[in-house]
Amino acid sequence: MLDDVQQFLTDQYFSRGKYGIRVDAKVTDLPGNKVALVFDIKEGKRARIEQINLVGNSTFKEKDVLGSLELKTPNLLSWYKQDDRYSREALTGDQEKLRSFYMDRGYADFQIESTQVTIAPEKDDMFITMSIHEGDRYKVSEIKLAGTMVVPEAELRKLLLIKPGDIYSRKAVTSSQELMSYRLGADGYAFSKIDPVPTTDKEKKTVSLTFFIEPGSRVYVRHINFLGVTDSNDETLRREMRQLEGGWLSNSALERSKERLQRLPYVEKVEFEKKPVAGSGDLVDVDFTVKEGFPGQFGGAIGYSQAQNAYVKGDVVLNNFFGTGDRIATDIAVGTYNKTYALSHTDPYTNIDGVSRTTSLSYHEGTRYVSASSRLSTEETSISSSWAYPISEYQNMQAGLAANKADLLTTLGYSSLQSVNWARSNGRTYFSRDFEPGAQFYYYGTKFNTYEVTAGWSFDSRNRALFPDRGTRGVVTARITVPGSDVNYYAVNSDFLKFIPVWGKYVLSIHGAIDYGSPLGRTTSLPPYLNYFAGGIDSVRGYRDSTLGPRDNINAGDPYGGNLRIIGNIELLIPVPEKFKTSVRVALFYDIGNVFQTGSKVEFKGTDKYTPVEYHFEQWSDLRRSVGIAVQWMAPLGLLRFSFGVPLNPYKGDDVNYPDSIERFQFSVGQAF
Repeated sequence: MLDDVQQFLTDQYFSRGKYGIRVDAKVTDLPGNKVALVFDIKEGKRARIEQINLVGNSTFKEKDVLGSLELKTPNLLSWYKQDDRYSREALTGDQEKLRSFYMDRGYADFQIESTQVTIAPEKDDMFITMSIHEGDRYKVSEIKLAGTMVVPEAELRKLLLIKPGDIYSRKAVTSSQELMSYRLGADGYAFSKIDPVPTTDKEKKTVSLTFFIEPGSRVYVRHINFLGVTDSNDETLRREMRQLEGGWLSNSALERSKERLQRLPYVEKVEFEKKPVAGSGDLVDVDFTVKEGFPGQFGGAIGYSQAQNAYVKGDVVLNNFFGTGDRIATDIAVGTYNKTYALSHTDPYTNIDGVSRTTSLSYHEGTRYVSASSRLSTEETSISSSWAYPISEYQNMQAGLAANKADLLTTLGYSSLQSVNWARSNGRTYFSRDFEPGAQFYYYGTKFNTYEVTAGWSFDSRNRALFPDRGTRGVVTARITVPGSDVNYYAVNSDFLKFIPVWGKYVLSIHGAIDYGSPLGRTTSLPPYLNYFAGGIDSVRGYRDSTLGPRDNINAGDPYGGNLRIIGNIELLIPVPEKFKTSVRVALFYDIGNVFQTGSKVEFKGTDKYTPVEYHFEQWSDLRRSVGIAVQWMAPLGLLRFSFGVPLNPYKGDDVNYPDSIERFQFSVGQAF
C-alpha cells in the first residue's frame, strides 16, 4: 500500500515534467497500533525540451513543421508560455497536430511510425525523436453523398469545402461534415450522423470521398425551462427564444436563443442542455441555465477625457425594471464646459411583433462644444420618442419624433466669428451690450425651436456588445426638420463595423463612418452645436482631440467643426489570454479621416485674419492618416483607453493655413464609485 502511494505521487510529478522527483517515506510507530507517515519529497528541476528531431521529413522545412506543435525548444517567450516544458499530454496532442499538418496538405497515408523520448542523466533535459512516413500527396477524384436525404442533395453539396481536383485535406473534410450536420440540425435532425469515408487509389494518387448521411428521427422540444432565474419574469426571457416549444429541435435556433439572452444587459452567462424525455425517442426538454447580473446600476464617475476635460457623472440605470426588461435611466453629467441632465425609458417589446419604444427628456447647458473650441453659451431642452421595428433577426428600422428648444448666446471678440454670424442670421435673434470700466461687451444671441422627424436602419450580428471579435454592425440614420421650425436642416449619419478573422486568433476590425448635414431654406448653415469634429482617441488618433478641419480666428485658430466628416479605422486585434478576452483589447491601428465644410455660406479666414480659406473635400490627400497601438481595459471601476499614434501626413501650415495639432499619446479614463 505504501509503495502504491509513493508511485502515485511520483507519477503525478512525472506528468508535470519533473523527472528528478524523489519520494521517501518514513514510518513511525505510535501507541494504539497506529503509525505516522511522513513523505519527504524532493521535486528537482522541471525537465526542459532540449531538442525535437523529425526523421523521415523530406517535403517541408523542419522549422515549419515544428512551428505547428505546442511543445518547443527554449525560446524568448518560454518563460511566459511554458512551451519548453515536457508533458505526456502535450506530446499526445502534438502527435495529432503533426498528423493534421500533413493530412491537411494532401498526405492521406501519413503515419507516425515511432516516438522516442529520452532524458539526460541529470533528468533536466528531454530529447524527442519522431520517426514519420510522409507517403504520397493525393488529390480528390470524386465526392459522393449517400444515405437518406432529408435535405436536398444540391443544398448539402453547397456546404462542401472540398471539390474534385482539390488537394486532399482532412480539415476541409471535417469542416464539411460539421456544416452538413449543422444544416440537418436546423431542420430538427439534431442527432444526425455523417461519416466521411475516404478510399485511396495508390496508383493514381487520388482519394474518392463518400459522405454517409444518417439523419435519424426528427426531434421535437417538449418544454423550455429557465434555471437560476430570480429577478426576471418568465416572459422577459421567453420572448428572446428562437427555439419554440412544440417545434422541432434546431441547433441553430438554440444557439441564436443563447446569443440573444447573453446580449441582454442584465444577463451575464447562458448555457443550455438538451435532455431526452424518458420513454420517448423524439422528445427533449431544453434547460437554459441563466446567470443573472445586476438588474441595474447606481453610481457615478469622476474622470478626465481630452474632449471634455474633467467631469463628474452620476447615473441610475434600471435595465430590468421589476423583471420586465424595461430600461429606465437617469443621467447627470457635469464637466468643465458642459452640463447634461437626461431621463429616458425604453420598452423593448411594446407589442407581440417586438417593436421597441424609447422616450427621452434632456437638458444641456454648455460653454464650448469641445474643450479646444471657442467660448459661447448654449442652452438646449429636448424631448423625443422613437420606435424600432425588427424586419429580420439582425435588422431593425427606426422612426421617431423630436422637439428641441435652444438658446445660443455669443460674445463678439470672444466667440468665433462664425458663431456670431450664425446667431445674427438665424432664429429669433436678439442683441445686448454691457459696459464695464475700460471695456464694452456686445452679445448676439438667438432663440429657436426645431421639430425633427428621424428615421434609420440598423444591422447588428456582433457576438458581444463590449469587445466583440466577430460579426458586423451597420447603422444609417437621418433626421430632418419639419415646417414650424425656426431653423431648418437635415443630417445623415452612417456607421459600419466588421470583424474579419485573418490568421489564427488574429482578427481585423474595419470601421468606417460618414456624417453629413446641410441647411434648408433660409437657414445659413447647421446650428454650430450640431457641427462634426474629428481628431483624438475616438476618430483619428495621433492628432489632438477635435482639432482637425475648419478653424476659427480665436486664439491660435480654435476648431469650429464642419458639416461633413469622414472617418476610417483599421485595427489588427492582438490575441490576449482567454481569461482577459472580454476585459482587455490590444490593437495595432491605421486611422484616416478629417472634417470639412461644404458650401460657401460659412466664411473662414487664415492665420493673417484676412485671407479667405476654404475647407472643402477635394482629394484623398485631404484626409489625415496615422498608425499606432491602442490598449483598452475594462477595469473593475471603469473603461480605460490609451493610444500612441504617429501621424503620417500632418499639415505643417503656411502663411495662411493653420498647422495640424499633434498629440501622439492620448487617453480616456473614468472611475466609478
